[in-house]
Parts: sequence; structure tokens; C-alpha cells
Amino acid sequence: MSQLSEHIINELQSLGNYEKAKNLSRFFKTGPGEYGENDIFIGVTLPEQRKIVAQYHKEISFSDISDLLDSVYHEARLTGVLLLIKKGTNKEQQSDAVDLYLKKKHTINNWDLVDCSAPYLTGEYFFNHDRTTLFQLVQSESIWDIRIAVMTTFYFIRKLDFADTLKMADILLHHKHDLIQKAVGWMLREIGNRDMNVETDFLKTRYTKMPRTMLRYAIEKFPEDLRKAYLNGNI
Repeated sequence: MSQLSEHIINELQSLGNYEKAKNLSRFFKTGPGEYGENDIFIGVTLPEQRKIVAQYHKEISFSDISDLLDSVYHEARLTGVLLLIKKGTNKEQQSDAVDLYLKKKHTINNWDLVDCSAPYLTGEYFFNHDRTTLFQLVQSESIWDIRIAVMTTFYFIRKLDFADTLKMADILLHHKHDLIQKAVGWMLREIGNRDMNVETDFLKTRYTKMPRTMLRYAIEKFPEDLRKAYLNGNI
């Protein structure tokens, strides 16, 4: 581990809060058999991590960030992800940032790590590059690989490019994990926020087949009478 990455981890530890760490451990499901099993929290807030990112992003190397992503501490990995996003804003470094992100994707292993990064780093990158990698991730057995792919398309949605989100939603229509159901439903809702017709056309032949959680997320912002009609199967 480099001196800088070790220094950042030490700084995070000095900011840690035991009670906050306990609450975060429960919130992010770190118990036996849960999706965040064995993850370790220090109890550092996101604003405090962003201050560290602002302080070190100019001097930190990809090797240093790799060390952070390898850390057992959740907040160190999150800080590493935030630093990668910062690196990715530089077009000359964006490809290297995405390469490291994908190489270390097994360490980006909770929904907050994915959701704060994929729409901004891989989203911007793959909007302008071949997207084959994303569809390989969708076929993965890892829920985090899948969520990275789905959340990457949030960037596409903001650019009114809905096609790949809808393709992924079809592939994942019967996925059993609620974190994937929620992500897909959320992205369908975001499409609807921009073009209601696109979302309702998609739902028309699928809403009775998709998991209830996915449907509830997808129609959350619908008018109440329409939302009830979907939930009652009366469309």
C-alpha cells in the first residue's frame, strides 16, 4: 500500500464514529447471509469523504486509488470510487478510470458504491463508446455487476436515450433479487419522468409478469388512480 493511500485510510479512521458505524452496518445489511455480509464500516459521513476527495484528487494516482478500492473498509472504497469519478472528468484520464473501475468491480459491492458512481463514470464513458461490456455485466451472476450496468444507463436516460435501459429491463424482467428489481423499476420510472408514453408502452405487455417490487418502483410517480389500476391488474 502506498503512503498516500495509507494516509487517507488513517484520516478516514480518525473521522470514524462507532455509533454511526453500527447504524450503517445494519442499514447496508452486513449480517450473515445478507447482501453486504462482512463489510466493515468506520462511520464516516459522505461530506467528510468528499472533503478528502477535494484535498487529494490532484495528486493521487490510479495505483493509490486501487489500494483504496482493495480496503476492507467500506468508506475507503467509497472514497476510492469518488476519486475515480473525479479522475474521469478529465477526458484524457477517463478511459483509465473506467478500466480500473471495471477491473475492481468486485470491490464495488454495495448499492451506494454503485449508485454514486455508475451513472457518472461508466455512464458518461459508455454513452460515447461500444456498450457490449454493459450487456456482459447484465448476464453476470453478481448482483453488483448487474446493478452497475443498469445504473450506468441512468446517464443515457438523462440524454433521452432509452433503448438500452429497456433492453436490460427485458433481460432482467424476472430477476429474483430485490436490489435488481428496485434498480430496474427505478430506471423505468426515470424514463417515464421524461416520456410517459415510452414507459407505459413497455409496461403494457409486461406489468403483470414483472416482480411486484419492480412494478411498484416503476409506477411510483403515476397518478394514484392509474397506479392502483396497474397494481390491481386493470390496465
